[in-house]
Amino acid sequence: MDQQQHELYENARRRLKQKKVLYYHFVFLVVGSLFLFIANVFLKYGAPNHWYIWVCTVWVFIFILHFIKVFITDRFMNKDWEREQIDRLIQKQKNKISELSEKNSENP
Repeated sequence: MDQQQHELYENARRRLKQKKVLYYHFVFLVVGSLFLFIANVFLKYGAPNHWYIWVCTVWVFIFILHFIKVFITDRFMNKDWEREQIDRLIQKQKNKISELSEKNSENP
């Protein structure tokens, strides 16, 4: 397997693992929220206030951040994006160096 195919395989494997962990997080969120609801409402743990609502709200917010990371941020900011940014910055530095070299050669 050549280097490019290996990188494609590793990237696909990494993305699959990210999605798998996100799906586990979702299932754990649903089951955990149900457990917290049952503990608070039916088992009267921490009654009479409904603390499970706050816990589930924070947990959903964390899940949304995880979802954004997997499906938005990591989708666009992958290895190709990193390479493009590095190439762009290298070219910018080369241009700046050539400008400085030209200025130094004009002003002896």
